[in-house]
Amino acid sequence: MKRNLLATVALGALALGTPASAADLALKAPPLAPPVYDWSGFYIGGFGGYGFGNQNVNNAAGPVGFRNFTANFETHGPLAGGEVGYNWMVGQILFGIEGDGAWTNIQGNDNFALGWNDANHLKAVGSLRVRGGITVDRLLLFFTGGWAIGDIDHTNTDAFGVVDTFSAHRSGLAAGGGVAYAITNNVIGKIEYRYYDLGTYHRDAPTNAVLPYTVANTYSTVLLGLDFKFGGGPLVAKY
Repeated sequence: MKRNLLATVALGALALGTPASAADLALKAPPLAPPVYDWSGFYIGGFGGYGFGNQNVNNAAGPVGFRNFTANFETHGPLAGGEVGYNWMVGQILFGIEGDGAWTNIQGNDNFALGWNDANHLKAVGSLRVRGGITVDRLLLFFTGGWAIGDIDHTNTDAFGVVDTFSAHRSGLAAGGGVAYAITNNVIGKIEYRYYDLGTYHRDAPTNAVLPYTVANTYSTVLLGLDFKFGGGPLVAKY
């Protein structure tokens, strides 16, 4: 009789203690990892900013005393355009491709540095680039580089006021980097520096009395942009 009573009391205590132990285990379970932003997917957007150009005019084909006479002048002005791209994520590392095109009003002249006046006007510029970077949740630090094209109008006025105007279509290098931040799951803001080297164009037979010459063209731009990313959003980090 005593043995049966003790066994019953022991089983009851065990039954009462089991739920409490399970509750304790549930309370001690590790918390869920915080969500991490997913940068992958298509995006489209726009940007605007300001650009500074450096033009190097060289008269390489002139007679002795005028040959290889060189002058530098600056151009500057606003630009604005649009872009489209796609990103892939590998852990915290981002890989992407981006294409853009922009209208620009970057222009200036050399103020008769060579005895005539050269004026340059970059009308449009575009590029196709790869991107790479590292993400820290909603923050992205990136670099970019690729191929660029540009349309340039050049006007030369000689000492007698005779004008020679032509257009040059150039291709070259685009490179830069910047910082982007996901303001919402779909809206991304950025600030970016982009450098263009559009190479050298030649004017071998000006229609005025000016000797043949070449012009080398590089540009530095500072851009602010907003992109809209399709789909995506936060992911749960995996540890």
